[in-house]
Parts: sequence; structure tokens; C-alpha cells
Amino acid sequence: MNGASHGAMNADLSGPLAARLQQIRAQLPAPTRLLAISKGQDGAAIREAVALGQRSFGESRLQEAMAKQAELRDLEPLDWHFIGRLQANKVRPVLQHFGTIHSIDSLALAQRVARIAAELNLAPGLLFQVKFRPDPAKGGFSPDELWAQWPQLRDLAPARPLGLMTITPLGLAADESRQVFEACRQLADRLGLPDCSMGMSGDWRAAAAAGSTWVRIGSALFGHRAPIGG
Repeated sequence: MNGASHGAMNADLSGPLAARLQQIRAQLPAPTRLLAISKGQDGAAIREAVALGQRSFGESRLQEAMAKQAELRDLEPLDWHFIGRLQANKVRPVLQHFGTIHSIDSLALAQRVARIAAELNLAPGLLFQVKFRPDPAKGGFSPDELWAQWPQLRDLAPARPLGLMTITPLGLAADESRQVFEACRQLADRLGLPDCSMGMSGDWRAAAAAGSTWVRIGSALFGHRAPIGG
């Protein structure tokens, strides 16, 4: 019996995680997928989510993620997404442990990822981080920068440009957040990109309504927990 099947037999189908997962799934429109943000969660929490049918997980700290991936290697291969700010010196190990990166925030980083992916014979999926409102706390392209650099960004083989990612600034009003999500979806469509990674625990419903294909949900799924070491 494989690890995933064994975990499914032991899943608490009436527990709080099962209830939250069922509630979120019931509200997601068909194109929108759940990326369970497992940073700060231990391997047992991820194992429980896997047993309940969740396969895609987001992490932002490389060492923490590597430890959990090693702990969970008895399971069927999972779909790991890197959502943190990617440092140039971490590109190689991130590519070795994640199939999708949501935080490509410059042309230079994108080109470095593509070069190292070719060396590793990998074809990672890339999402470009875009800022639609001023936010000194976050990196990313402005829409104009993305347009200007798009001829180079779209030609990153073997890496695969999949879409855009955006995070709204803290304290943004609900109607402005909705406008950001709509602008992100419109820009992705104009660029011919299928995916938008937008919406988190506090605003994922608005993001899904605006056309998000990945909502990044952590605390609303797993509950609040003190970060684990790593």
C-alpha cells in the first residue's frame, strides 16, 4: 500500500481541517485551484491534507520545505510551488525541489532561472510577480515593465511562462483589491497567459470571482500556528 493510500485511510473526515477544506472547495469556481500554503505547518498537517485529496502546496522557505519534502517522501509525488522571494543564489536548489515558482520579479532572475533549468534538464512553470499599486514592501514588475520586457520573458525555454502573480498591499480597500485582481486577469489575458495566482486567506473569494486560477490559502485552511523551525 502506498503512503497516500495509507494516509487516506487514517484521515479525520470530520476534523477541522477536513471541514475547512470542504468549505473552501465548495466555493471555488471551476477554473480556480487551491494552493495550500503550508509554510509554518508541520509534516503531519500536510499529510492530513494529502489524505483529504489536496496535492498542491506552497512554501516560501527553502530549508523548511526541503525538510518537509524529505519527511513526506513516502507519499505519491506532490505538486510543490515556491511562493517566497527568490534569491539568485537559491535558484538551483529551488528548481530541484519545486515545479512551479510564483515569484519571478525581474528579467535578470527569469533569465537565470531559465539558464539553470536548462543545465538541470528541468522545465519549471513560472509566474511573474506584478505590482498594480505602489508597495515598497514587495518586489515585482510594474505592468509597463512587464510589457516592455515581454519579448524576452516569453522566450525562456525550457522554463514555461504560465501566468502572473500579484499580492495586494496591506490595508487596501475591498473595492481596490477587486480592481487589482481584475487588472491582473486582464493583463494575463492580453499576454496569452492562462494562470493568475492571486488571493489569499482574507480575499480569495474576490480573487476567484475576478478570474484567479490559483488562490493561496494558509491560515483559513490550516488555522493559525506558530512557525516551525527551519
